[in-house]
Amino acid sequence: MAPQAFRTPPQSPPLFTGTPESILADTKRLIDTSRNVKDSIVSRVKSVQPSFENVMLPVAIDENKAGLETRILGFYQAVSTNQELRDASTESDKLLDDFSIESSMREDVFNLVDAILKKREVLDPESQRLLEKEHKNYVRNGLSLPAGPKRDRFKEIKKRLSQLGIIFQKNLNEESGGLWFTPEELDGVPKDVLSTLKRGEGENSGKLRLTFKYPDQIPTLNYATNLATRKKVYIDNENKVLPNVPLFREAVILRDEAARLLGYPNHAAFQIEDKMAKTSKTVDDFLGDLRHRLTKGGVEEKKKLKALKEQDLKDHGEEGSFDGRYYIWDHRFYNRLMMEKDYSLDSQIIAEYFPLQTTIRGMLKIFEELMGLVFVEVAGSDRSSLSPTGQGDDIVWHEDVQMFSVWDDEEEGSGFVGYLYLDLHPREGKYGHAANFNIQPGYIQENGTRRYPATALVCNFSKPTAKKPSLLKHDEVVTLFHELGHGIHDLVSRTIYSRFHGTRTVQDFVEAPSQMLENWCWTPSQLKSLSQHYSSISPDYLSAWQEQAPGNPTPPDKIPDELISNLIKTKHVNDALSNLRQLHYGTFDMAVHEPKSHEYIEKLDITALYNRLRYEITTLDGPESWGENFDWGHGQGTFGHLMGGYDAGYYGYLSSQVYSTDMFYTVFVKDPMNPTEGRRYRHTVLEKGGSQDEMKSLEDFLGRKPSSDAFYRELGLSK
Repeated sequence: MAPQAFRTPPQSPPLFTGTPESILADTKRLIDTSRNVKDSIVSRVKSVQPSFENVMLPVAIDENKAGLETRILGFYQAVSTNQELRDASTESDKLLDDFSIESSMREDVFNLVDAILKKREVLDPESQRLLEKEHKNYVRNGLSLPAGPKRDRFKEIKKRLSQLGIIFQKNLNEESGGLWFTPEELDGVPKDVLSTLKRGEGENSGKLRLTFKYPDQIPTLNYATNLATRKKVYIDNENKVLPNVPLFREAVILRDEAARLLGYPNHAAFQIEDKMAKTSKTVDDFLGDLRHRLTKGGVEEKKKLKALKEQDLKDHGEEGSFDGRYYIWDHRFYNRLMMEKDYSLDSQIIAEYFPLQTTIRGMLKIFEELMGLVFVEVAGSDRSSLSPTGQGDDIVWHEDVQMFSVWDDEEEGSGFVGYLYLDLHPREGKYGHAANFNIQPGYIQENGTRRYPATALVCNFSKPTAKKPSLLKHDEVVTLFHELGHGIHDLVSRTIYSRFHGTRTVQDFVEAPSQMLENWCWTPSQLKSLSQHYSSISPDYLSAWQEQAPGNPTPPDKIPDELISNLIKTKHVNDALSNLRQLHYGTFDMAVHEPKSHEYIEKLDITALYNRLRYEITTLDGPESWGENFDWGHGQGTFGHLMGGYDAGYYGYLSSQVYSTDMFYTVFVKDPMNPTEGRRYRHTVLEKGGSQDEMKSLEDFLGRKPSSDAFYRELGLSK
């Protein structure tokens, strides 16, 4: 039972009671309201001088209020089990995006914003930032172009790009393919995974159906001893959403055309201009330098892994099948085998110490101690008493969803912070990766009080079975903590305007806070505190464990120091290959978004480029190694990041590590649970969201300009 002070939040949680009809009706209402706000501003300000108060403030207030509904309207498509609801949510996104494009090209409103900027009113820093960003947004949305064919074409491109992004993500979410295998073809795959697979009938009788969802696909690539199985799973996964391939191609061509209409040399120059990197050259130099430094290490790692593969095949009497190559579908299998053989690391045993629910509780406790927060789970009758409708089911979108009210602790003032939701298991039609979604933004309301945020983690961890809870591999522990870090950023942000709330920072900084938190998952004391062997959770689980490990002594409650030590030794094992994989994504992203001419991108074989760059950068073999063309796989069709806001921005996953490692090694490495520094980090970096220049937040926290020394040192590279 939560303390009385934390029982009754001052703000009701959002409702998830939308229907296909209400979603579209609400969307149209919100669009009409926003359009009327802008029409009214233009009409009213004709007779008075334009000012921040009579132009920008009404726009910001409307944006704040609309965000309370629009985020939810678009969220259904990622989580709802109802196809019609998902379709309506997708249509809502399209309507809202079209309206956003229309609004961003209103010359009558832009003229007022331009006049206010030139007036140089004295404003508070966040309002000044809002004004400048709004002005720049109009310019970047075509109003620097003269009215006429060019501007019309730009608007047409923007609308089509919005449609392409929405369809692309819908295709990913709704992908439902799979492969049928005999049990022998899945030899080596853990029984826990096999027990969840659909059993075939008719022509597939005796077979098991493997989907491309993470809980099926990743363990198969990690453990299937049959090379042909791993190869088929990998290649078919690369080709699982072929309808997205032409969508991706059309998008990169249109982006290039739009950038050139505005006078930029390419889309990358347009996108990076207002990021921390500022120029494409900065990004290209960073990626090129990192590739140069990592390549030698990648070659050495591949050499050792190939030798392990050769020995493994020999040990199993299959030396005749070794062709001297190390394939991309080999990598997860032999990377895992190396961990087991050379580092005594069995990831299945490690996972037994990280049941999903106890790990979540441990993670929340870390944030409580470090940042002064309190998490109170809202379940059962508490949901009904908190729900505006009196129905507890109305404040979650699925029965699996967990819900928490989040508060400041006594030292931080015991105030309400917001709502956190966890949606952790896969289901049909659901977003297929792990991500944080803002449900409702926070901001200052017209009466001066705070509107509190709501945020959701949407993940796809394996479901519990009758004999085991959901168990997390260590890399899944890291993923969960990373995404929870985004959620905390979203919750503790304190901005005036919703536009700058939480993770709404520049793209090449947004990952840094969560990347920094990943270090806690490699810290012995925190791994120990997060752990609890699942057999100690209940007598039933203990019996199930004894059944699968007869005669073995009961495992300790907490993960043993030896296992922790072995795990930490693997942090940088095959790190060069891992980072080269990220470099492939970042380099491909830049390559398609900075072509030397528009004719070049129109003629470019994007599929061949994607696979050739992977082959050249990671050095891992694929079908091209035995003479196939570079068109055997279409990975760009599954690359949701590049159609969801990370276009010409994927480099940020690597460049933001410069900031994240600098923050950790400067402030937290000696004492990761220092509450003084944790609270200082919360208030200096996370609280600011995007309300001030991200470099200022960094410098305020570090006490100096950021340095790349820790980044290169962490990678074992000289600067």
